[in-house]
Amino acid sequence: MDIRLLRLTDDQIIAFKEEMQEAFLKGFNSYKHDGEDATNTWQILPDKDFYEAMNAEGAEAYEAIDEFGHRLGGTILKVDNQTHHNELAFLYVKVGEQSKGVGQAIWNAIEQLHPETKVWSTATPYFDVRNVHFYIDRCGFHVVEFFNAHHPDPNLPGHLDQADGLFEFQKVMK
Repeated sequence: MDIRLLRLTDDQIIAFKEEMQEAFLKGFNSYKHDGEDATNTWQILPDKDFYEAMNAEGAEAYEAIDEFGHRLGGTILKVDNQTHHNELAFLYVKVGEQSKGVGQAIWNAIEQLHPETKVWSTATPYFDVRNVHFYIDRCGFHVVEFFNAHHPDPNLPGHLDQADGLFEFQKVMK
């Protein structure tokens, strides 16, 4: 699959955010039986978290475009040009495009975009088996820490519930 990463423009941010939230909600609902109740209480991928990632130091946001010019997903990266230890803040595949190799193509394009990277890091919820499989088996990440109610991530905002657990992953580049 041929995917190009194009820098996100200001006029695309709202649609990009909404597509990402829709994709994350679909993932959440596929594992949580009470997803509708939960989304009435709190938002999956809160706007605050999205904009914090977008505005973080070293942030780069890209839409993933296919050969026909359609956006199939996107990513927000946090790039550190000093240490080359970079973070995959968010990667999403648009609803309706999952299970077609799009996520893998996006990840491959990210690696090509930043060949200077020494270490990539990211995180995903424990319950999201599909993401865990993707990062470990498809992308070559390794679990480096498991955050949960008994071992909370000190870097996560306090409003995030860690009771379900969160895996932190790293991929050391060769």
